[in-house]
Amino acid sequence: MAERLRLTGISKHFGAIRALHEVSLSVQEGEVLGLMGDNGAGKSTLVKIIAGNFRPSDGEIRLDGEPRDFHHPKDARNAGIEIVYQDLALCDNLTAASNVFLGRELRRRMGPVPVLDYRSMHRRAGELFALLKSETRPRDLVRRMSGGQRQAVAIARTLLADARVVLMDEPTAAISVRQVAEVLDLIQRLRDRGISVILISHRMPDVFSVSDRIAVLRRGELVAHKAKADSSPEEVTGLITGAIQTA
Repeated sequence: MAERLRLTGISKHFGAIRALHEVSLSVQEGEVLGLMGDNGAGKSTLVKIIAGNFRPSDGEIRLDGEPRDFHHPKDARNAGIEIVYQDLALCDNLTAASNVFLGRELRRRMGPVPVLDYRSMHRRAGELFALLKSETRPRDLVRRMSGGQRQAVAIARTLLADARVVLMDEPTAAISVRQVAEVLDLIQRLRDRGISVILISHRMPDVFSVSDRIAVLRRGELVAHKAKADSSPEEVTGLITGAIQTA
């Protein structure tokens, strides 16, 4: 597999506060990296740097071997990096298809007047849900959806954007056991399409279920970055709490 994303020596300071210190890690094409750590470990800061919300104080980001300097989230999205936040940022009053195409709406002309092309958007959204093997339907209203269906809408939006890297922030928090299985299946389908996924989660079983490698942050420093097969939930717990210093 080719290397998709590499972070080298990433540090971030907010005044006198050190949020990250020389974090270096990589993600391969079509790989799921589980990113773990306690609250305040630096996970959110690292994800926001990758997504273009923050610029690092030091360090380098490479995407498919090319150095990248993101000044704005739009720069990261244009480069193929998409983020699915925990709250999903969906519009409850719109349909699944309208949410998938939000900000990227398709239009056609009726004489001199451009109008929204709902038929094409419904067809394409349906194709994306079929790729994900989701039961979500393009015309369903988001407010009537389960947590798993909402995740499918958010993930379909990343497929529409032709993402190369998808960052997922606690996607299995506060949903039922059955819906967790749906979301983990969606993550595997992203991986099967060659998309790299960084999964941020506190749920150890979920991370070990779908991840290829595990990275652990503690107090802004990377204390582990290794194949899942070479680690264990017990080791990760020790790394998170500090009972194990590094691995």
